Amino acid sequence: MQGLVPLLVLKKGEAALLAALSVLLMGSAIIYFEWVPQLALLAALVLLLLVGLAKKVAFADMQQRMAAAVAAAMGAVYLFFFIGLLVSALMMSGAIPTLMYYGFELLSPHYFYVSAFVLTALVGIAVGSSLTTCATLGVAFMGMGDAFGAQMALTAGAVVSGAFFGDKMSPLSDTTGIAASIVGVDLFDHIRNMAYTTVPAFVLTVLLLWWFSGSLNHADLSRAAAFQQQLQATGLVHVYALLPLAVLVGLALRRVNAILAILATVAVALGLTYVHSSPSLAQLGAYFFSGFKLEGDFGAVNSLIGRGGIQSMFFTQTVVVLALSLGGLLFALGVIPALLEAMRHFLTNTARATVSVAATSVGVNVLIGEQYLSLLLAGETFKPVYDRLGLHRRNLSRTLEDAGTVINPLVPWGVCGVFISHTLGVPVLSYLPYAFFCYLSLALTLLFGFSGLTISRKTDAD
Repeated sequence: MQGLVPLLVLKKGEAALLAALSVLLMGSAIIYFEWVPQLALLAALVLLLLVGLAKKVAFADMQQRMAAAVAAAMGAVYLFFFIGLLVSALMMSGAIPTLMYYGFELLSPHYFYVSAFVLTALVGIAVGSSLTTCATLGVAFMGMGDAFGAQMALTAGAVVSGAFFGDKMSPLSDTTGIAASIVGVDLFDHIRNMAYTTVPAFVLTVLLLWWFSGSLNHADLSRAAAFQQQLQATGLVHVYALLPLAVLVGLALRRVNAILAILATVAVALGLTYVHSSPSLAQLGAYFFSGFKLEGDFGAVNSLIGRGGIQSMFFTQTVVVLALSLGGLLFALGVIPALLEAMRHFLTNTARATVSVAATSVGVNVLIGEQYLSLLLAGETFKPVYDRLGLHRRNLSRTLEDAGTVINPLVPWGVCGVFISHTLGVPVLSYLPYAFFCYLSLALTLLFGFSGLTISRKTDAD
């Protein structure tokens, strides 16, 4: 897409004004009118199409550029279908319920904040949704913390840190898939590369929470025990059910294509499903389309496990398609080329490119309050910069997550911030100082950008 000649040549001032109007329109739609991202993106598309028509650009040409941008990333759109299948398969086979069940064995009353962080991180990876993790396990930890006098803001900070660690590193996460797809890198390659900043941020967060932890000798772990009992009552908890997760991790480490790794994992999970249950083909079809559903009332576990299905991916897929279309139109109308030309004298090395991507991602989060758009807009804008500098695009996708995905819960008016503060009963500004993992990720990606550590360059094979 970036190699195509723009349909318009705009002056720098015109491009800046059009970009500002697009961001303002999307921000107003999301913040003030509470529109979903798809409608905000459509509004920006309509604005740009009207500008193009006013500038005598043929509608067919603009439509062709939007379609070309989507076509270039259709592999990612297909990937989301398979992720939906994977989530259902891991739920019905018992892989995720079993992982959560044994994760609760790690709960330590003497290091409650560390336990809250590690367990929400574990469940976040298994579920692939930070908001679901906060709304279920996070609420349980808030209740446990209140029962034995823990600091609520610190507990919320630990929960948010763990939930967004999972959201960032899980192959089931929509933000992880979007960051990889919008930049055009393999999903598992993206996750492996994020480990350079994520693992140090994880370790530092554990140390900070350990430093804050006191010995809570009168801890009441009844809520954790209740979660375990509910999980076990589902009949899905079996040690052998962890096999699909082992297969997925093993194939990812061997750099097997994401879709092939997912298909192999789904096949293993299906085999295990029939070991402990016998769903009909009609039930399997329903699970794979609309998500796995537990039969019976198992409390909070129902909402935690009742996930997956290709239908659950439609929201993300429509966001990706519209965002790619917006990126294609921004390039076609000369907006992004003009802005990049204006910054060309500044974007001359890795450090400056990293700072610019991080600033854009954080800025979109603050201005618009939407993590999807922070990934999509910054990703589309800076792909040609990384190509020109000879940097592998996995560096860009990592920075997008470090400065985009994990920053949204720290914005009081952000989508995640509003949801989490309401769900956990703690204001964003109260838990913000203790959400160590979130801003450590940003600090580390900037540090590595300036130092050049872990920054990979493009090779002939790429």
